[in-house]
Amino acid sequence: MHRDIERQRRQEMSTLYASLRTLLPLEYIKGKRAISDHMNGAVSYVKDLQKRIDGLNAKRDELKKASDNWSGFEQGMTSNEAFPSSAVVRQSLDGVEVVISTSVGPKALTLSRVLQLLLEEGLDVVNCITTRIDGGLIHTIQAEVY
Repeated sequence: MHRDIERQRRQEMSTLYASLRTLLPLEYIKGKRAISDHMNGAVSYVKDLQKRIDGLNAKRDELKKASDNWSGFEQGMTSNEAFPSSAVVRQSLDGVEVVISTSVGPKALTLSRVLQLLLEEGLDVVNCITTRIDGGLIHTIQAEVY
């Protein structure tokens, strides 16, 4: 009876180790066969994940801080009665999305000025789409903290 219980316990442990191995990325296993190596790999993986989480949390906090500092951004805006200028800043999954609506003309806010302001705020532009609508321009800009 005692022998059967011990055999069942070993089989259960073997199954648990096998399921742990399937959860680990290959770079943490690298052909190692010893259970202790897999356990050390799992510990390293969890520590690396924790570092990654901490880094992403820090980046999120930077993005929140950057989006809170946009109050001075609208100072460069001008208005046109047909198409007033405005800026909307939203946090996205991988950074910040900035949507600028502006008029077309000599006093309008230019895209180059918008991009310059983003760089001054510590943001790196990843994507920019400009659309012309009703005599005005809408710039949709994806940016990340660099």
